[in-house]
Amino acid sequence: MDQARTLRKWAEGPSGAPRQPRVIAVTSGKGGVGKTNVVANLAVAFSQLGQRVLILDADLALGNVDVLFGIVPPYTLEHVLLGEKSISEIMVQGPAGIRILPTSSGTEEMTQLTAEQKLILLSALERLEEEVDIFLIDTAAGISSNVIYFNTVAQEIVVVATPEPTSITDAYAVMKVLSRQHDEKRFNLLVNMVRGAQEGKEIFKKLSRVADQFLGVAVDYVGAIPYDDYLRMAVCEQKTVMERYPSARSSLRFSELAREILQRPVSPIPKGNVQFLWKAFLFQNAERPRAPSGGGMKE
Repeated sequence: MDQARTLRKWAEGPSGAPRQPRVIAVTSGKGGVGKTNVVANLAVAFSQLGQRVLILDADLALGNVDVLFGIVPPYTLEHVLLGEKSISEIMVQGPAGIRILPTSSGTEEMTQLTAEQKLILLSALERLEEEVDIFLIDTAAGISSNVIYFNTVAQEIVVVATPEPTSITDAYAVMKVLSRQHDEKRFNLLVNMVRGAQEGKEIFKKLSRVADQFLGVAVDYVGAIPYDDYLRMAVCEQKTVMERYPSARSSLRFSELAREILQRPVSPIPKGNVQFLWKAFLFQNAERPRAPSGGGMKE
């Protein structure tokens, strides 16, 4: 308990502590909704507004942020978790000065992080805290343990959905799991590939009404990204639409969206800066009773 009290004071930090990075998890219930594309273009848009941006590709088994940027990283997060490389050694540079922490693809062992791996990852990320203004976490789709974990440690959760009924249903499922099992009470909805602004608003109204009625959570409307052939063309060229077609409708909307997000107040709950993630993890394990000898820790 002495150790736990020490860690609690450490996690709270001194008054007047420096500003912490804004940590945003971008997630979805269904794959194929353009989530990674949203992350990549928002990262460029934030960077163009003078923000220091870091992307964590948190789809640890099927990562593809690097593919979208046309980058072939020599090392990935798997090398960090194995103790073979440091975070700085695997980091790669993207367009507009953004930085990317790539992950592996096709590695089944990475689908569920162990407690030790979380500790390694978060301790490494802590060292980057003072170098980052916006920390974007591109989670995998679905409700796996990794997806839930990265959402619960983020300061803000942005759920990406499309007008497809299955995408809307799965977006609700993510909110349901996070709210009922992890007490998350606020979500942000971004509707991608809409045919018009009104379509996005209608989806938001339906989803937020159901979420409020059955889950008791608040859903804020981030906005919508229009369906845009230029965006698809940019993907095929392994570029963001922001850099390849800056005058496209989707590019203009990403720029607007980045400005709007920066103007939104940050939640006062200190759950999302990188340093807190690391310290909170230590605190959680300091208070957790030790398993009997030979027993394993369940996540």
